[in-house]
Amino acid sequence: MKMPRPRPYALPKAVLPLAALALAAAATVPAGLAGAAPALADQATPAIVDSTRHEGKYLSLTFDDGPDPVNTPKLLAVLENHHVKATFCLWGDHVKQHPEIVRQIADAGHALCNHTMHHDNMSAWSAEAIRADLEETSTLIRQAAPDAPINYFRAPYGSWGLTPQVAADMGMQPLGWRLAIGDWEPPGTSELVRRLEEGITPGAVILMHDGGGDRSQTVEAVDQIIPKLRSEGWRFDKPARRG
Repeated sequence: MKMPRPRPYALPKAVLPLAALALAAAATVPAGLAGAAPALADQATPAIVDSTRHEGKYLSLTFDDGPDPVNTPKLLAVLENHHVKATFCLWGDHVKQHPEIVRQIADAGHALCNHTMHHDNMSAWSAEAIRADLEETSTLIRQAAPDAPINYFRAPYGSWGLTPQVAADMGMQPLGWRLAIGDWEPPGTSELVRRLEEGITPGAVILMHDGGGDRSQTVEAVDQIIPKLRSEGWRFDKPARRG
């Protein structure tokens, strides 16, 4: 979900579910976006961002497929304890089920990201169909958190198609990633911590999940990795707002 290819932890493709396979192959930039002209300061662009707002030893934590009634509140407590702001890419069906958790996310000062209504692969969708889906999702998010901006859009599976331009036209910056740690198939907390430690690069947006399954290992890994990385001089940032 950005211009460079993502750097997911390499698992054998034979054991990856469809979603994981799509994530691992996701980050090809749609034709014509690499040279997209810069927009005005208050406009989103169709360029897919995968970097933090500041250069150097900064990281951006992003979480997909929530809100989840169990894992998201636990993750919010971990982030609050460590004074870290993250970005939550919200699945519309789950927003409809748990609007109160969306309010908790927004009230805590985290960034919001539209992750589509039903988590469909939109690579072959028309611009009109994409816009209808994104509008439905954003409407639900705004109903849950009326005053919170929706600054980003992330395509499920990294299957972008025409979505970057549609999202930009709606004021949402397409959000990619540089590192995905493969937490869709929980490998153990210590393994997730190892993948984070070994996979990070300066300015990287990191893709993890707070919904879509049991994400307790992700929550535990985040709790462990933040103080480790801080002790090594890393800081936590939000993703870049413009491509």
